[in-house]
Amino acid sequence: MTLFRLGLTGSIGMGKSTTAGFFRAAGLPVWDADAAVHRLYSAGGAAVAPIGALLPDAVIGGAVSRDRLKQALARDAKLLPKLEHIVHPLVAADREAFAAKTVTDIAVFDIPLLFEKGTETDMDATLLVTAPAALQRARVLARPGMTEAQFALILSRQMPDRDKRARATHIIETLSLPSVESGVTALIAYIRGTRDA
Repeated sequence: MTLFRLGLTGSIGMGKSTTAGFFRAAGLPVWDADAAVHRLYSAGGAAVAPIGALLPDAVIGGAVSRDRLKQALARDAKLLPKLEHIVHPLVAADREAFAAKTVTDIAVFDIPLLFEKGTETDMDATLLVTAPAALQRARVLARPGMTEAQFALILSRQMPDRDKRARATHIIETLSLPSVESGVTALIAYIRGTRDA
């Protein structure tokens, strides 16, 4: 049986990491785009040399410094497409390597910018996790060091939740842990049921 790819996404503070945890607890493998970038930026990672060629000051001790990278991007917005040209193919290759070695029937791909980057076309279905705006804001601003300005900047780079809702195959409202867990369980059963039909 071919691998069923479920793309998991949601804006900041919507409960994506918590939902991914329930999929893991149910025995499904989860590929995490943020973790892949971390691997690529770490010492020996595939992104270190090309980023170092583009921005020598961004590499410290053989690894990419996210702080220096952010500073460089803040100074020069034209760097972002160049950085994405380096990083996106490497992230895609990491995702495909994960899929190639996965032996279960369903795998979850945790991708924050799934719709923004058009990656949903690589998935068999998508799951959006969402919550009311007031709850999202409270969750995000409770994070250590988070400010209103940072939150606003992050939101400006993400597709509005209403647009994601319109594009998602499945939606789970992350209002409580039990409801998220039951939603994950039901979705796994639904996917397996449609594949067996």
